[in-house]
Amino acid sequence: MAPPASDLDVEFREFVAARSTALLRTAYLLSGDWGAAEDLLQVALTKTYLAWRRLGHIEAVEPYTRRVLVTTATSWWRRRWHGERPTEVLPERAEPDGLDARLERDALWAQVKELPARQRAVLVLRFYEDLSEVDTATLLGVSVGTVKSQCSRALATLRKRMGEQGIEPAAGPERAAPRMEGTLR
Repeated sequence: MAPPASDLDVEFREFVAARSTALLRTAYLLSGDWGAAEDLLQVALTKTYLAWRRLGHIEAVEPYTRRVLVTTATSWWRRRWHGERPTEVLPERAEPDGLDARLERDALWAQVKELPARQRAVLVLRFYEDLSEVDTATLLGVSVGTVKSQCSRALATLRKRMGEQGIEPAAGPERAAPRMEGTLR
């Protein structure tokens, strides 16, 4: 014979009956898979029940359970392998691997490293750190005109050297300074 249910157990069962559908939907949105969502909800409800029994009550049960859902899903995501998934239909075309862009960035960075120190510093601060001409000048302790001239010389040198390697700039001549974001790492 099972022991009589306490008031806490009754309250918890009522909570589960009333909110499990909404919590399952949240679990699905977190996991992207109905089977995993059901497992996730089961674990979250178990953790909530254990906390409820330990604490005697939880003032905001649903927010607590949702937080448990999120932390548990995050923990599972970190632990599990997210590689290949079998599929019945193969994609029709391959995606570009970006090798050409990486090679071009490597070639550009090699040329940036060959620039004089001040020109290199101006390019890094202006285009990688995205500082204004004024902020760059202040940081380097030079005038804004010096920043402009050093930047212009550095870009002209890079265009010339990259052109000699057969790499044309991605933007047309109307663009004064190419964005070098992510290229100097």
